[in-house]
Amino acid sequence: MASLSERTPEIRRDRVFNRHVILSPARARRPYDFKSKSPANPTPPSSTTQCPFCIGSEHECAPEILRFPPNTPNWKIRVIENLYPALRRDQEHNFFTNPDPNFRLSSVGFGFHDVVIETPIHSLHLPDLSPIGVADVLLAYKTRIDQLRLHQSIKYIQVFKNHGATAGASMTHSHSQMIALPIVPPSVSSRLESTKAWFNETRKCGLCNIGSDEVSIDKSAHFVSVVPFAASFPFEIWIVPKVHCCHFHELDNEKAVDLGGLLKLMLLKLSKQLNDPPYNFMIHTSPLDIATSDLQFSHWFLQIVPQLSGIGGFEMGSGCYINPVFSEDAAKVLREVKITS
Repeated sequence: MASLSERTPEIRRDRVFNRHVILSPARARRPYDFKSKSPANPTPPSSTTQCPFCIGSEHECAPEILRFPPNTPNWKIRVIENLYPALRRDQEHNFFTNPDPNFRLSSVGFGFHDVVIETPIHSLHLPDLSPIGVADVLLAYKTRIDQLRLHQSIKYIQVFKNHGATAGASMTHSHSQMIALPIVPPSVSSRLESTKAWFNETRKCGLCNIGSDEVSIDKSAHFVSVVPFAASFPFEIWIVPKVHCCHFHELDNEKAVDLGGLLKLMLLKLSKQLNDPPYNFMIHTSPLDIATSDLQFSHWFLQIVPQLSGIGGFEMGSGCYINPVFSEDAAKVLREVKITS
């Protein structure tokens, strides 16, 4: 592998998100030297701080939707309404039918915004849980998605986690969120169009065989973890089902445990190598009403983005990202991180 001084910048095309990425190692330290300058958990939480997500403080939260196990005070996971929702579940969606005289389109802000409290214990975070514990969180997403997709107005459900203040988390207690939308977001439509074009060119799903030796990190029975070839962010990771599947909510118990173990491993590797960085993860699934003809190229996956560098005016203006770490180098570093059980 060439040294950083020998590597020539490359422009790579991300065939899933349909964008270009500049791999520019001249702007970086060595891949092994990357560390977060603002770790997500620099100090342990104070035992005297009252947290509404902790067990015993349920009365301080927004209304509960479900808990695991059900009907017990000794819960492991709770799903609640977001106290400050981006959208209102008590509204009626009007499908942008009434433009104003200036042709500015708007609609009532209908949708669902939920919080998944991943553990009753404040000091624990998602990678601290067992693979089965992480699987239970994933199955909580699935259970709530199954409820939300019964609403005919809901077209897309975004599951995401913000870990650390600079990643957007306003609470230190481990949690993730779900937003159910009455629209298919433009980025999702663009992703489907891009993977469709890829399929039309190759007659293959671009994600079914993504785990090449250069970018592969690890694999389990049902999933593979990789640094994508055209990674937009340093040490970005995708976890992809080996068998073609378009919807996350098709996950069964066996695959949830398998995914839980691999997700835990990837988060531990990022934490150890990068000094516990703030991070985001997003589940990229298919629209609920996807056409049957589109199933062959729509493949869900989970994306993890450690927050190591912000985006600037070039990225915002061009939609083209600059990544200072080649995907192959990041994958090699992460493969070499040893995690002891």
